[in-house]
Amino acid sequence: MITLLVVAGIVILIAIGYMNHVVENSKLEKARTKVELNDRLRRCGEITETFPGQLMTPALKLLLTRLELNVNQRLLNLHKSDSGIKARIAELNALIAQGESIPVNNPPCPIQTEAKAKDVRFLLEAMHGQVTRAAQDGFLPTNEAKRWIREIRHLLVLLHIEFFNNLGQHALQQGQPGQARLAFERGAQYLRKQQDPNTYREQLEYLEKLLARANSMVLASTQPVEGEVNQLTEGLKTAETDADWKKKAIYD
Repeated sequence: MITLLVVAGIVILIAIGYMNHVVENSKLEKARTKVELNDRLRRCGEITETFPGQLMTPALKLLLTRLELNVNQRLLNLHKSDSGIKARIAELNALIAQGESIPVNNPPCPIQTEAKAKDVRFLLEAMHGQVTRAAQDGFLPTNEAKRWIREIRHLLVLLHIEFFNNLGQHALQQGQPGQARLAFERGAQYLRKQQDPNTYREQLEYLEKLLARANSMVLASTQPVEGEVNQLTEGLKTAETDADWKKKAIYD
C-alpha cells in the first residue's frame, strides 16, 4: 500500500511538473508571437507611410492595408479585449471596403541619392517579407502572393531606372557629362540583365539615348576648339618640327 502511495505521489509530481512545463512553454510562445506580430505591424506601418508616392498605387495601398489587418486580427486573438486593436481593425475594414478607390496620400519622393535608393530597396525587401509571411499564415492565397512578389520585383526595377536617370540628369545639370555617362550606362546595363528585357525596352531605349547624348558631350569636351593653340598642341608642333629637322640633318 505504501509503495502504491509513493508511486502515485511520484506520478502526480511528474504530472504537475509536466503541466507547469507546458504552461511555461505556452506563455513563452505567446510572448514570442506577440513580439513578432508587433514587429510586423511596425514594418507594415513604415512601408505604408514612407513608401514613395510615385511608386505607390491604389492596388499596392490596398494590399498593405490588408496585410496590416491580418496582423491586427492575429494580435486580437492574443488580446481579445484590447479596444485599441478592435478600433484599428474597424478602420482598416472601412479602408478595404473602398477597394482601389482607397486614398493614396504618399507624397512623391525623388530617388536622387544612393542612400535614398537603398532606403526604398529596404522597404521593398520588407514588403516581400510581409507578403511571404501572410501567405504562410494562409491569409494570402499562394497565387496572389506570387503575383505580388513579381510586382515587387518590378518596383525594384522601376526604382533603379529612376535612380540612374535622376543621377545622370543631375550630373548633366552640373556640367559633368562624364558622370552622367556613367550613370546612364549603369542603368542601361541593369535593364539588359533583366530576365525579360523586352518588358523594359522603352525605358532601355530612353536611357540609351541619354547615354549617347552624354557620350557626345564628353567627346566634344575633349576636342580642342578650332584655332585654339594650347600648350599641348604647341608642344606637339614643336616636337614635329624638331623631328623634321633631325631627319633633314641625317639625310643631307
